[in-house]
Amino acid sequence: QVQLVESGGGLVQAGGSLRLSCAASGNIFRIFSMGWYRQAPGKQRELVASITSGGSTNYADSVKDRFTISRDNANNTVYLQMNSLKPEDTDVYYCSADLTILDRPGTYRYWGQGTQVTVSS
Repeated sequence: QVQLVESGGGLVQAGGSLRLSCAASGNIFRIFSMGWYRQAPGKQRELVASITSGGSTNYADSVKDRFTISRDNANNTVYLQMNSLKPEDTDVYYCSADLTILDRPGTYRYWGQGTQVTVSS
């Protein structure tokens, strides 16, 4: 059993900051890429940022220079520092982890439960 538990969402005014955290736990052997996605009602889930186990990062154009993804490999945790937030950043944010599980072949993507980020104008 693998769980991804997110925290850090909330309500913030435009121009403010929030930091999201996501901790993975369970029968994990190895975590490869971790990432943050967001999804508005009725829309597809879209990538916000991702980070490999080696620290290489990738960002959506809409968040470059405002958001920073980082991870703590020792604690299987990924973070998203969000600065200069805009009303259009309002969404439910989901973390993801591509990982292998003890005693089970294959690589799997797991998702967090989602955390609401609301930016008021």
